[in-house]
Amino acid sequence: MGNEVLLDAGAVSRCRRRVHLEHDPAMRDVPLPPPDPTAQQRIADATAHREAILQRLIDATTDAAGSDAMGRDVTSADATWARIPRDLPAADRVRLTEEAFAEGTRFIWGPLLQADPVGHRRGGVDLLVRTATGYVPVLVVRHRITDRGQGAPTTGLTDLDPAHRTPDEARKVRSQPRDQLRLAHLRRMLQTYGRAETGRAVGGVIGLDADVVVWHDLTAGTWPGGRSALAEYDARFADRLAVATAAATGGEPLAMPSRVLECRRCPFWPTCEVQLTETRDVSLVVRGEDAGELRRTGVSTVDKLAALDPAAEAPPMNWTGGTFADAIMLARAWLAGLTVVRRTPQVEVPRGDVEVDVDMESFGDAGAYLWGTLLSGADIGVEQGYRAFATWEPLPTTDEARSFAEFWAWFTDVRERTLAAGLTFRAYCYNALAENRWLFGSVERFGDHPGIPTKKDVQSFVDSDEWVDLFRSVTDQFLCSRGKGLKVIAPVAGFRWRDAEAGGEASMRWYRDAVGMDGETPDDTQRERLLQYNEDDVLATKALREWMSDRAQVEVPFMLDL
Repeated sequence: MGNEVLLDAGAVSRCRRRVHLEHDPAMRDVPLPPPDPTAQQRIADATAHREAILQRLIDATTDAAGSDAMGRDVTSADATWARIPRDLPAADRVRLTEEAFAEGTRFIWGPLLQADPVGHRRGGVDLLVRTATGYVPVLVVRHRITDRGQGAPTTGLTDLDPAHRTPDEARKVRSQPRDQLRLAHLRRMLQTYGRAETGRAVGGVIGLDADVVVWHDLTAGTWPGGRSALAEYDARFADRLAVATAAATGGEPLAMPSRVLECRRCPFWPTCEVQLTETRDVSLVVRGEDAGELRRTGVSTVDKLAALDPAAEAPPMNWTGGTFADAIMLARAWLAGLTVVRRTPQVEVPRGDVEVDVDMESFGDAGAYLWGTLLSGADIGVEQGYRAFATWEPLPTTDEARSFAEFWAWFTDVRERTLAAGLTFRAYCYNALAENRWLFGSVERFGDHPGIPTKKDVQSFVDSDEWVDLFRSVTDQFLCSRGKGLKVIAPVAGFRWRDAEAGGEASMRWYRDAVGMDGETPDDTQRERLLQYNEDDVLATKALREWMSDRAQVEVPFMLDL
């Protein structure tokens, strides 16, 4: 029965418990949550991205006279390309892939390889490219694969020959481990059927920017400990295969539930949540490797962790998250049903005579389409309240430069008026990583546009005492037993969003409709919905900092009083 276990490339990146549940016969009749609309939209976007890349590649590798990129005469694009529809039954896709192999097709789009019952692998890839000695896999992904820098081994987008790769003087490889592990999976499958290029193993990736192909050497020791991508893949695959086989054959489970970041989007989370709650598992308050460290010392439940002495207990080896005393107090807060407890005797937030709350809205890696502000405090001759700076042209667009320049001009004017009046200025956001990313990103992308600040100007502001990250203030002064997101913490301060669906994932759907991204007429009601959502976010940060300055001291218990 173990021979029936087949793993796809994603198994090596997924939670071990999820791999178990995917192969547990007892789970076959357990209803799973309905598909997440946001996840479905991401899949649709990825499909559209792949199709756009395919057309560009076909156009570049065949000309009107019927010659392919290798200079050979062909009668049509199909003589160079085999395009295998993904919506065909699996058996048909495999058959068409085998026919393309037999014909020596140069480019095979959407291939599905024969399942390998001996190696326990199954899967396909976006593109296979035939070289002089075999095929190499190429992924087409909808995320960025390079950053500014140098050294990334690339070819131009339409040059699909890995032998032509050279170090790029303008790009460095962005860490995307899953891409390399997927390529390793396909490399192993191609090797099984004698289809892999001989010699050094390589695989290509075309990313969101669709300007180059990044070629990964899967045998290079670029992973921790000097391992190669293939070595890392082989180790992970052996582990996941053992987990899946134990589940499929009714053996002793090799992976028990534990709360990790992946749980947020896992269809099996409702199943795991019930079990974790029933057992009061320690991962409900301490996640990741730290939960495993606690279990190895016999501290497997929230109750056992809460019973420890925060002043006397030493942490387990390899402890990574916060202080061990904080973990104990988090457990006590969870048992008491408290969302937050104070870590410090006194709660403090920097305040100014003039205050601006800032919240940015972005659409994935495509750009930041909205900068929302809320001005309050002393009168400096600028209208107070909410103000938004937005572009409603579908991202990416150079109109983003215009909206960002207008935001920065208004923001700078408020700062200068405040200082000229001899008053103090503070600007607030919740988790500055997001805002800072697009502050600097806007400078890098639109530096030549009128009104765009210099990197030095942005750096000076970000490094100043005027820029206050409330997420950091919350982290430093509170223990949060149910997470530290604004949607979790602001309600403790008494704030409520007007839209019941308000959230980052939902805003992605609203944005698509607002700009008519899917070919529909732009929806003004969704624009208003996004503006209201953004306004509520800045109102939430204002409510949070005012609560921290005033009522939090008396409303939130001090951790040592638990």
